[in-house]
Amino acid sequence: MPSKILLTNDDGVYSSGIRAAYRSVADLGDVTVSAPMMQQSGVGRSISIFEPLRVTRTQVDGIEVNAVGGTPTDSVIIGIFTIMKEKPDLILSGFNIGENISTDTVTTSGTIGAALEGASYGIPAIAASIQVKEEGLKFDDNRDYVHDFDVAVKVVNRIAKNVLRYGLPDKVDLLNINIPHIVEMDTEIEITRLARKLFRTEVEERYDPRGRPYYWIAGDLSTMDDAGTDVNALVQKGHISVTPLSLDATSPVDLSEIEHLI
Repeated sequence: MPSKILLTNDDGVYSSGIRAAYRSVADLGDVTVSAPMMQQSGVGRSISIFEPLRVTRTQVDGIEVNAVGGTPTDSVIIGIFTIMKEKPDLILSGFNIGENISTDTVTTSGTIGAALEGASYGIPAIAASIQVKEEGLKFDDNRDYVHDFDVAVKVVNRIAKNVLRYGLPDKVDLLNINIPHIVEMDTEIEITRLARKLFRTEVEERYDPRGRPYYWIAGDLSTMDDAGTDVNALVQKGHISVTPLSLDATSPVDLSEIEHLI
């Protein structure tokens, strides 16, 4: 039987990134696309529990897609339990327009959130993202985003093929792949760990015409981190970063070290 693959993202079904992601797994099995109707960046693993969800079946560049009126996590749940009605052999979330690196993004990225949702059902998962040079692109309607995805498609195709063949190692629930904006076939691939921070958070206070304050959460990106981290590999070296992630967020500390606190 051909492998069954669920494809999703957080940029929406019309994003050029999901069309490229489809190319990366189209030859590996039967691909079902279930992704948000609209841009959903930054929603993490949020789930819609106070309103119903609608699904619109349509075509994007000849690809049959299921556009879900909800979050990336909603799209995975609907994809598995309503559209496919069975667990897929692999979940691919991406290509996200914008890198997803460091601990900052693990809990905020809808791309990673969707992959984590699939992984919670024991499904091998891959999240794939493309670095951008302009921060604003991460939140745009990226249906017309122009990028040469060819190397990214080949890298993800190779990794996905191996994950389908061998599965993921014990205690690894998903692979978080980040590909530099400029990449060649001989670009080095590093297996990395999460950097601690990517964003240097700032809050801008402004005033409306009535003199009442309002706030924008903003800040710059960190471009430096220790060797072995995803920030170091992607941002400093221009390498492809592959970070193994686990759903188990339990600290590896010896539990006896916590006893004096309780």
